[in-house]
Amino acid sequence: MDGGQTLKRGLFRALLVAATGLAVTVMAGLLLSQVAYAGLEKPLASLLRPEVFHALFLSCILATAAAVIALALAIPSAYLLARRAFPGRILVDTLLDLPVVLSPLAVGFSLLLFFRTAPGSFIETHLMRFVFEPAGIVLAQAILAYAVAVRVLKTAFEEVEPRYEQVARLMGCTPFMAFRKVTLPMARPGVVAAAVLGWGRAVGDFGATVMVGGAVAGKTETVPVAIYLRLASVDIAQAVGLMLVLTAAALAVLLLVRLTGRAP
Repeated sequence: MDGGQTLKRGLFRALLVAATGLAVTVMAGLLLSQVAYAGLEKPLASLLRPEVFHALFLSCILATAAAVIALALAIPSAYLLARRAFPGRILVDTLLDLPVVLSPLAVGFSLLLFFRTAPGSFIETHLMRFVFEPAGIVLAQAILAYAVAVRVLKTAFEEVEPRYEQVARLMGCTPFMAFRKVTLPMARPGVVAAAVLGWGRAVGDFGATVMVGGAVAGKTETVPVAIYLRLASVDIAQAVGLMLVLTAAALAVLLLVRLTGRAP
């Protein structure tokens, strides 16, 4: 019996190691394939072109704006979901999760459809233009970043014991003061993780970005869009260089999230 149990444990460990090893091999292969086709020197040299700098700058600015907007909306939403029970809570929670599982292309197309409705047309005509404009990219990316941020923040707020807020209330704090001085600082790792993951989700988006912002060179050309345009023009070296930038950004985002103590 002991020999059989040992064999089963050994087989189980071997299965775990084999599955993990296969996944790591696939991920490492994807990273290595980015430089194997055109070599490393040529893609990196292509990043010195002015149009590439513009795409990088635009991606950083728009993704940062989207992440800030998403975080500002996700903090109160996540706190509400974590602390309050109300009718329709499950439905609200499900709707807020929708952009996580919905294709970014569908999110962008839905935004286009909205701006063809009467309220959307009024916004476009009298307030601000979004379709094929940088503002539209920020809006699309903010929706995607929000869905990620609210999930992380909800978990972070749920892990903070409500009794700390109750003690703060007994000491004279208002509900907002208790949230600002007690709950928010205790959930800081989750807030940082939500901000970083939201930014990474925004900067790496292609589907929603290209649907709402189009692929206008020099105007709405973010890094993922630039990769698409370079592949369309068979500029493989520059496409690989831009892909390396996105990969480095993704790795930095994931590493930073893990250093904050809240891995996704």
